[in-house]
Amino acid sequence: MVKILFVCHGNICRSTMAESVMTYLVRQQQLENSFYINSAATSREEIGNPPHHGTVGKLREVRIPPVPHRAVQMTAQDYADYDYLIGMDTANIRNMTRIAGGDPDGRIYKLLNFAGSGRDVADPWYTGDFDATYADVSEGCSGLLRYILENDRGRL
Repeated sequence: MVKILFVCHGNICRSTMAESVMTYLVRQQQLENSFYINSAATSREEIGNPPHHGTVGKLREVRIPPVPHRAVQMTAQDYADYDYLIGMDTANIRNMTRIAGGDPDGRIYKLLNFAGSGRDVADPWYTGDFDATYADVSEGCSGLLRYILENDRGRL
């Protein structure tokens, strides 16, 4: 089984969107029994809150079911529990590495690296643009799934 943790600052916009998109993509491939997908925050600001209404609205618009979720904070234990810890931007990567106490096993990645880009995923908390965020998340999750299917088949 492949275990993926998507991480952003508050765990109500980008990481929950990525969790929902990746869950949907995996179901389309009929691989849901081979994946465990979750999301978390680097901060404590939104702990316990549901996904942002803009995230839920965009997912419904593109007919992707939002996963039921309440914001949680990433822990050091998550580093041991997940195969892929996927941050949305450079600040997330820095904070994830701090929380994990380093990245000795190379498990921390930036999402858009799987789409051939080092860009940060657009943060709708500041931009209000959930369309741009969805485009980034969709591109990154598709690339991540391709990467896993091509390079990590042993876990499936």
